[in-house]
Amino acid sequence: QVQVMESGGGLVQPGGSLRLSCVVSGTFVDIDHMAWYRQVPGRDRELVAEITSEHEPLYAVYAEGRFTISRDNAKNTIYLQMNNLHLDDTAVYFCWAEVWSGVRQTDYWGRGTQVTVSS
Repeated sequence: QVQVMESGGGLVQPGGSLRLSCVVSGTFVDIDHMAWYRQVPGRDRELVAEITSEHEPLYAVYAEGRFTISRDNAKNTIYLQMNNLHLDDTAVYFCWAEVWSGVRQTDYWGRGTQVTVSS
């Protein structure tokens, strides 16, 4: 069984910063790509940033220059450093991981962590 768990969300003022963490635990062989998505009520879930096992990042346009995704393969963990947060960054942030069991690759999602940007 594989579990994906996010942490680090909270309430922050506009212009502030937050750091999200996501850890993958359980029984598996390897983790390929990992990513952060976000979703607000009434809208589709959207990609924030993705990172390969070789630490190559990919960002949504709105995240470029403000957000930084990083990864610690030894800890099966990714991070999302979010700076200069805007009101419209308010969303539930989800972690996604491509996990290789040794037999098949499966996508796993966390339950999400709420980020609220408000003055």
